[in-house]
Amino acid sequence: MINFVDMIPVTANMIKRVSGLDERKWRKREGAFKAEGSKCVTDTLSHFDLQTLYASTEWLEAHEDVAFRYGERIVETSRGDLRKMSSLVTPPDVIAVYAIPRRELPEQAAAENLVLALDTIQDPGNLGTIIRVADWFGINDVVASRETADCFSPKVIQSTMGAISRVRVHYCDLVETLPRLGATAVYGTFLDGDPIGSSDLGTNGVIVIGNEGNGISAGVERLVTHRLLIPSYPDGRATSESLNAAVATAITLAKFRGV
Repeated sequence: MINFVDMIPVTANMIKRVSGLDERKWRKREGAFKAEGSKCVTDTLSHFDLQTLYASTEWLEAHEDVAFRYGERIVETSRGDLRKMSSLVTPPDVIAVYAIPRRELPEQAAAENLVLALDTIQDPGNLGTIIRVADWFGINDVVASRETADCFSPKVIQSTMGAISRVRVHYCDLVETLPRLGATAVYGTFLDGDPIGSSDLGTNGVIVIGNEGNGISAGVERLVTHRLLIPSYPDGRATSESLNAAVATAITLAKFRGV
C-alpha cells in the first residue's frame, strides 16, 4: 500500500487555480493547462512538465507507478473537490496540471513536410478532432491564426485523445508566417477548386483549413497556389452546403497520404 501521509493536502487556492484553468486568460496568466480523466492523463503524463497531479485515493492505488514517480507533486483529492476543479459533466478521478510548453516552429517546416494551417477554427471540438486527425496522418506541426481556439482548453485536450502530446500547435499571423515556411505549394479547399481526387498532391507544403462558417480568409486565400474541391456525390445532387472543418481535414489529409 502507498503511504499518502506525506502528500500535499488540497487547499481552497488549489481548487480555485485548477477550476480557473477553464478560462483562456487564466491559462495564459498561469502558464498552465489541465488534462482530466485517467486516459487523458496517462496519455499525456510523460510528454509535458507536470506541476501537480490531483487524484482520488482509489486512482492512486490503481496507478502505484505514477504515485511513486510523482509523489512530491501529488495532491490526494476527494471526489467532491475533483468535481469543483473539473470542467467535465462527470467528474474524473484524476486531473493533471501541466506547464504550457514553449514550442519553436522549425525553419522551412513545409519545405520537406506537410504543415497544416488553421484559419480561425473557432469550435474547440473541431480543433481537438483536427489535431487528432493530424496526428493520425503524421503531421507534426500545425500553424494557427491567433483567432483560432486555444489548443490547451480542457475541451480541446479531451478531444485530441492524447494527440496534443505529439502535434505542435503554433499561434501566429498566418499571412506573415506562411511565406516563411519554405512551401513550394499552398493548398486550400474551395467550391471552385479542382477535384482533389484527380489533383497532383505533393508530400510537402501547406494545407489551409478555413473557418467553419466563412472558409479561408481573403488574406490567406491570396497565398493559396492550389485550389482544391472535395466534390459531393453524385455530381449535381442537392446536398449540404459544406463539410464540417474536421471532416474536411480528414478527407483532405487522407488524399494527400494516398489513402
